[in-house]
Amino acid sequence: MATVPTFALPPSFLAIASRAADAAFTIAGIPFDIGTTHRSGARFGPAAIRQASRMLVDGDHPQRWIDPAALSVADIGDFRIALGDILASLALIEEQAAAFKHLIAMGGDHTITLPLLRSAAKRRGGPLALVHFDAHVDTWPDNFGQRYAHGSVFFHAIEEQLIDPRRTVQIGIRSPVPKAVYDWTLERGVTIITAQDAHELGASAVAAHVAAVARDAPAYLSFDIDALDPAFAPGTGTPEIGGLASWQMQAILRRLGGIDFVGMDIVEVSPPYDHAEITALAAATIVWEYLALVGSR
Repeated sequence: MATVPTFALPPSFLAIASRAADAAFTIAGIPFDIGTTHRSGARFGPAAIRQASRMLVDGDHPQRWIDPAALSVADIGDFRIALGDILASLALIEEQAAAFKHLIAMGGDHTITLPLLRSAAKRRGGPLALVHFDAHVDTWPDNFGQRYAHGSVFFHAIEEQLIDPRRTVQIGIRSPVPKAVYDWTLERGVTIITAQDAHELGASAVAAHVAAVARDAPAYLSFDIDALDPAFAPGTGTPEIGGLASWQMQAILRRLGGIDFVGMDIVEVSPPYDHAEITALAAATIVWEYLALVGSR
């Protein structure tokens, strides 16, 4: 956060000046990627997303007609983590997340979602609905023998009753997966909208389905950037072809205004594999869209 700004803008998300702990919405980076199982580099995601967000500071949202940066929103910098120690990092992330009313986290790999859900569920006093964009179900019981990693997040979230699987919907799923893992996910009550389903149904139908699953429960949004096709987001650790286009992502998100979101994360942006900042810009735009969505409520 102390780097020299470009174009005379502060180096925070959307050039936001506030670091107030009591803002309605708090943005934090979580530079953690030791839970990855393929290509690392997501620890550099928060800085890249902040850099790309400077493309989004020159006007209002063209549908909500609000300026997300003008909301009660603060960028408090990056969370502390325990280098090389997954469990200690998860404890630190949960502890720090507890201080904020509505946290918007920029990762980092998907492992960070588990402590964020622990904190959010504790604050809300029970399981949350979950809206999860991803190429992967992330309900493996372990990743290559590692119990806590980026592919086991929602296995633990379901087992720990942090989320209600009957109010959980996953959008964009398309990766190779053991049938036993896929079946376990469905048997728990999770709704899976594959990438092919999303292409064939269209954004309006997908959004309506998501709203029907989440209903009126407090909901958490977790967006893995690999939900997007690698053509739109090459900078990620585990890309899968056949994903959503960036316009589809926007079209679905903009139709979720009826959901009571209480927090979100954007994860798995890996700048070493990005090209022309297009992945970082997609991630920054997702956060910008989310702010417009929840801010207009």
